[in-house]
Amino acid sequence: MPPKTQFDKDAILDAAFEIAREEGFAAITARSVAHRLGSSVAPIYVNFTTIEDLTRAIVERVFSLSQEYLTRQKGPNAFENIGLASLAFARDYPVLVRDLAMKPNPYIKDHEVQDNAMIAMMGDDPQLAGWSVDERRVLFLQMRAFQLGLTLLVANNQVPSWFSEDDLAKLVMQTGSDLVRAGNARKAESRKEENP
Repeated sequence: MPPKTQFDKDAILDAAFEIAREEGFAAITARSVAHRLGSSVAPIYVNFTTIEDLTRAIVERVFSLSQEYLTRQKGPNAFENIGLASLAFARDYPVLVRDLAMKPNPYIKDHEVQDNAMIAMMGDDPQLAGWSVDERRVLFLQMRAFQLGLTLLVANNQVPSWFSEDDLAKLVMQTGSDLVRAGNARKAESRKEENP
């Protein structure tokens, strides 16, 4: 009789990630992961107390992966890097994007650390010199609202055929620049009111 195959935590995570990538987070069950591995459910519960723990580990992997996409971007400013990373991730992982962006879930709030890192990264952008953390947060949320719409268009394959990849990149940059200009104009107006 051949020895039983052992499934370690990484193999379980890989199987669960593939299920989430193809079908969404709700499809991660002990049975679906066991089926993907060709095993019983026992190895899953040896490595994870609950399926919720396994799902959280997969969400962590997804956020780490999205951070890798951001790290690969080498554009001249934060908006371009964040925007293009988001679009690339949506192209490669549309089901995950739809699951995280279009469904209520408890996972997004856990990742304010990543948001704060992006807001800090924005502070290195010369266009945002003199912007406070609070001002960058507002700008970040404005860009996120725009970017989310664009990302969902990509994830749902709804970008019009007449709008190219280059057009998407230009739109990200143009919108970012418009928001920065508007923010700088508001700041200048505020200074005028304070010092008539």
